[in-house]
Amino acid sequence: MVARIIELALYRAQRSLAEDEQAERASRAQERTRFHFWSGASGKRYVHSVYELLECPPLPAANFVLVRRRANGRAEALSIGRVGNGAPSLNLAEIRQRGAELGADEVHVHLLADNSKLGKLIEFDLRTGQVEADIARLVGGRAH
Repeated sequence: MVARIIELALYRAQRSLAEDEQAERASRAQERTRFHFWSGASGKRYVHSVYELLECPPLPAANFVLVRRRANGRAEALSIGRVGNGAPSLNLAEIRQRGAELGADEVHVHLLADNSKLGKLIEFDLRTGQVEADIARLVGGRAH
C-alpha cells in the first residue's frame, strides 16, 4: 500500500491555475473569431466569420475564402469557393485540405446563403470581384 501526502493549498492553487488557463484559452478562441467583409463585383458586401485554418469548426454548406494573412495585416484571398456536403466534417476536411495546399492560414466563412442557388451566385460575385480587384492592383502597381 502506497500513501501520498497532498498539500491542500498547493492542490487548490494548481487547480485554480488550470481553470484560469482554460478560461483564457476559451476567451482567446472567441476573440479570434472576428468578421471580415468581402465585396463582390456587384458592389455587395458579404460578412464572413474569420477562423484560423486549423481552428475552424465543422461547417454546414457555406461559402468560403481561403486567406493568407500578410505581415502588414492585409488579407490576401487565395481561393474562393463553396462547400455543400451534407456532413459538416466533410466540408471542414475539404476546406482544410485546399487551405493546406495553397498555404492559407485563415478561412473566412459566409453562412448567410439561404440555399444552394444563392450560394453559387455569391461565389460567382465574390470570385469576379476578386479578379477585378487583382487587375486593379496590378494596373495600379505598374503605373507607380
